[in-house]
Amino acid sequence: MFKVGSIFIPVSDIEKSSSWYVKYLGATKIDVWEGGAGFYLPTGSTQLALIKVNRPQPTEFTIQDNQKNAYYNFVVDNIVTVHQYFNKNGVITTDIQHMGEMAFFDFFDIDGNPFSVVNEVKDSPYHSENVKRMQEK
Repeated sequence: MFKVGSIFIPVSDIEKSSSWYVKYLGATKIDVWEGGAGFYLPTGSTQLALIKVNRPQPTEFTIQDNQKNAYYNFVVDNIVTVHQYFNKNGVITTDIQHMGEMAFFDFFDIDGNPFSVVNEVKDSPYHSENVKRMQEK
């Protein structure tokens, strides 16, 4: 019945951020309106909306020991390739970390918004194929 429709990202400059998201995430622009722009990604149905703000807004929350956690993540098939691509092109990233078989890292857009990237582990209940099986039950 429900699925995530759009993720809203606060940005200081719609045009510059639009170009950044197209270049680095492969986003395609759907529409532009006063104070915002909408995009879709190469896969999946969740859309991104860039919303103009006058000052930075948090896109993460704090968990134990003041560790930061992004509100959502991007799933990729080859995390090493994505990490290398970002680093080669000057996108600020953290190092790739591992939790069991899962690997992840954070990257930052031109406004400093942090985002997490994870790979899908086939045996994980969170893998998209396993979630789909659970949904079909």
